[in-house]
Amino acid sequence: VSLGVEGGKDVGIIAGTGFYDLDALQETTEHTVSTTWGQARVTRGEWHGIPVVFLTRHGAGHSVPPHLVNYRANIRALADLGVRDVVAVNVTGSIDPDLRPGDLLCLDDFVDFTRQRPVTFFDGSGPEGVVHTDVMTPYDPQVRREILDAAATAGRSIRDGGVYACFEGPRFETRAEIRLAALAGADVAGMTGVPEVTLALEAGLRYAAISLVVNPASGVGDSDEPITMAEIDAVLKTSAAAVLEILDELVHTRATFPEEPDA
Repeated sequence: VSLGVEGGKDVGIIAGTGFYDLDALQETTEHTVSTTWGQARVTRGEWHGIPVVFLTRHGAGHSVPPHLVNYRANIRALADLGVRDVVAVNVTGSIDPDLRPGDLLCLDDFVDFTRQRPVTFFDGSGPEGVVHTDVMTPYDPQVRREILDAAATAGRSIRDGGVYACFEGPRFETRAEIRLAALAGADVAGMTGVPEVTLALEAGLRYAAISLVVNPASGVGDSDEPITMAEIDAVLKTSAAAVLEILDELVHTRATFPEEPDA
């Protein structure tokens, strides 16, 4: 069972910390979209002639903390606007000690340590009743392939695969929590990737995500210094361009080599 719309060709881009607008978008208009689950604020525009819907999770000026983001309204709004494919950007801390600030991963799995978020469209209130969604492949293989190809063309290094551990936030994680996530096989830690990815699955969207590492997670590496937003912002200033170049190449490739119509 899916709540998605058929035939949407627009590209959706969802981003968070450090990515509050897309300067490359042209002919932009701002929209407040009303859904069954609340309102979502989006920017519509064109990028290389391709229709794009951009959504920043935390709102203007990072005013919405991760545990209060209305993920259901955001995903529902994208589907209602005709989006089919979504590329998300997640700013993360590294659990894998081999990862360094500025490194990129194209995620392929997740573990969920959140506790109090609405996590599904199928809460029993709709005509579908209770639905158990398969999440064996949470990140769409075709969109992942486009991200990896775009990174190669742009000359940007990105790891093929990675496990995202999602925590409730807005506080950073304890050392013990990071050790637990490492035991579960997680490579990076963040606060916004879930339930966004699973809601996209429920809505019938093809969703993939780029993780940008901006700091070592608690207890990772040799430093005992606390994690600060100043540290994160400094990495974003030097590393956000790599993410934008990958997105630009992905959209440019779609404009140059449009997909075949659906059968």
